[in-house]
Amino acid sequence: MLVSLKWLQQYVNVDADPQEIAHALTMAGLEVEGVHDRFAHLQKVVVGEILSAEPVKKSDHLQVCQVNAGGQTLQVVCGAPNARAGLKAPLALQGAEFPDGMVISKGKLMGQVSEGMLCSAKELEIGANAGGIMELDDSLTPGQNLAEALILSDTIFELGITPNRSDCLSMIGVARELAAIYGVEMTLPDASLPEEGGAVEDVTAVEILAPDHCPRYAARVIKGIKIGPSPDWLAQALLAIGIRPISNIVDVTNYVMMETGQPLHAFDYDLLEEGRIVVRLAAKGEKFTTLDSKENELEDDMLMICDGKKAVALAGVMGGLNSEINDGTTNVLIESAHFSPMSVRKTAKRLGYHTEASHRFERGTDHEGVLFAAQRAAQLMLQTAGGVCAKGAVDAHPVTVEKTEITLSASRTNEILGTDIPFGQIVKYLESVNMEVTPIDQDAMKVLAPVYRVDVSRPEDLMEEVARLFGYDNIPTTWPAATMEIHPSDPIRDFGLKLRTSLGGQGFREAINYSFVGADTPQRLMLAESDKRTRTLPILNPLTEDQAVMRTSLLPGLFASVAVNINYQNKDLALFEIGKTFIAEKGRELPTEIECLCLVLSGAATAPSWQGKAVRTDFFEMKGCCEALMADFHIENAEYSRIEDDSAPYLVKGQCAQIVCQGQRVGVLGKVKPEVLKKFEVKQDVFVAEFDAAALLAAVPDALTYQAPPRFPATDRDITIVLDKKVEAEAVLAHVRKMDQEWIRALEIVAVYEGEPVPEGKKSLSFRITYRSDSTTLQDKEVNEVHERIGKELMEAFGAA
Repeated sequence: MLVSLKWLQQYVNVDADPQEIAHALTMAGLEVEGVHDRFAHLQKVVVGEILSAEPVKKSDHLQVCQVNAGGQTLQVVCGAPNARAGLKAPLALQGAEFPDGMVISKGKLMGQVSEGMLCSAKELEIGANAGGIMELDDSLTPGQNLAEALILSDTIFELGITPNRSDCLSMIGVARELAAIYGVEMTLPDASLPEEGGAVEDVTAVEILAPDHCPRYAARVIKGIKIGPSPDWLAQALLAIGIRPISNIVDVTNYVMMETGQPLHAFDYDLLEEGRIVVRLAAKGEKFTTLDSKENELEDDMLMICDGKKAVALAGVMGGLNSEINDGTTNVLIESAHFSPMSVRKTAKRLGYHTEASHRFERGTDHEGVLFAAQRAAQLMLQTAGGVCAKGAVDAHPVTVEKTEITLSASRTNEILGTDIPFGQIVKYLESVNMEVTPIDQDAMKVLAPVYRVDVSRPEDLMEEVARLFGYDNIPTTWPAATMEIHPSDPIRDFGLKLRTSLGGQGFREAINYSFVGADTPQRLMLAESDKRTRTLPILNPLTEDQAVMRTSLLPGLFASVAVNINYQNKDLALFEIGKTFIAEKGRELPTEIECLCLVLSGAATAPSWQGKAVRTDFFEMKGCCEALMADFHIENAEYSRIEDDSAPYLVKGQCAQIVCQGQRVGVLGKVKPEVLKKFEVKQDVFVAEFDAAALLAAVPDALTYQAPPRFPATDRDITIVLDKKVEAEAVLAHVRKMDQEWIRALEIVAVYEGEPVPEGKKSLSFRITYRSDSTTLQDKEVNEVHERIGKELMEAFGAA
């Protein structure tokens, strides 16, 4: 929020420079994010005196002016109708930068050199007149800086107001803070006004049909006003804080809102049917067109301001096009109300609005300040637009907002803050911010917080008030007594760090995705209804439909990462993600959290080079990555076998496998079905591997056993058998391992072949066995006997030849 120091000084007189004030506000909890001179853009604007003005040939309005800029004469081409010899006007020199970003430079117009610019008041944002160049007093000296000549001075503070301090979203609110910080008196504006019309009850009425949404609504009526531009003081006040002046009536509502923090609205009274106000909830599907000409479809919990027959405003958000102030308006009804923050927040968010009014109502406004704001607005409208104000105000308040009563202990306050502030000083601090304090005894006090302090509801809130007014810098630094306790590290977390190192070494890059996915994700993965991964946990307030539930698999996020990379022509991918998945449990509020690891390969496994073409990623490339991962963690004898159940319906049958360690499945891998990839907008083949991190960690040996280097040589023998092609190669190798032959040191598949001359339905499987003894050099005869025995047993076990 922008705050004008000149405006603040109307209410509180603080003898301090702007930087000191900025520091004081920041240390009191109102962060000042920036401080700047409002008229800094006038640094290169001086008083200029036009010495001569000659028409430009072939132009009906341009003149070549010779301008005295104080010690130098500059030629300026000007199109203003009032430019004439002897006139003194603002002259922007080369390098001057205007608020709209325009920078003055030397140039040519109609063949004439122009070395500056003669400016209007509106161009310099020091007035509203744009009909010609600004005419300055003859007593001013040419060359004098314009800001100094016109005594233009103001400092603008940029405040970062936190959501809980809605009472500071106004000039009076910030002035109230400064008065408390510096211990000075604050003066509120006098809102007295002549009430020369008839009784307000004779011209309007207010009926509140939704008191929970609108506890209070006040209205005043002024007749005989004249719409026109605002006076200079009003326009300048709004421009200083970044609000564009529109007309006197609209500007007054904006001025009073920024002054008091109470949003207002002015209706054209003659456009209100029956001349009265009805506050009600909308009907579901009701249509309403707001001031921005947007037609909105309403819900049945949205609050509307209506006249006797139709809706005329979205309560607390925006007025309606059917009752706006226009050039022909002569009678106005001023609205000043207190709306439920929750009601306004829901309406504004659903309809996509965020206005200055809704910003304040959403955070909470002053229930007791409604009448004052209406009276202040009426006073200023009479001053700027004329007219006659009806006597009194209609004030409907079916719900009374009570002040919050809190009991505070001085000793407990000092204990929490680590201070030794006397009881009486605590009372003074609280009273300085308009708290009503009644001592109970020498330690306790009863405190009534003002209604506008929506952030104060418990003793700790009062302690915070004491702390910031005492000064955070004045609170001594103390170290709490604590017993140091070292907690054991989380094994899964440590394992995750090691996994990242291992996979990074293989060339994988880590992806980090949101834990939220679309509600239809289980269906897109083709999961069966009985699959636990269909038990998603919904998000109460999702940002988008694609983030409506907690993820039950890491695949959707990685598919999204693959799709984005492909769209950016980055098609050769090796990604992994480590993260939690969340399975909803019936009867339990919190889900089961499972730490998972997922790998993704897509595109080329090796890039093309002079040695050969690119090699596409396939199932065996992914299997090799999994084997390398197992080797890094010394997991031996991991088995890769067919997936018999329906646990991975998104993988292609025949190109997928389960990974089993020590009899327990730790993961699956395979090629993703094209129809699944299409649902995730992935345009090329993808191979994945999924692991349960806890199950994988359980397969890691607790300790490694040292083995001395072999003393005796090894020898290899190959076996080739023909067997049913449905038999997995892994099953054959597993059978060999179960023979428990002490000389076998390694098993390796050499070749798999189908086709002539192998019979149909059969395949040829060749694998190599490495033999070695730890105590002697093996003889060929010994090895051959064992090798033949293994071959015979395999033929019997698998019906092989």
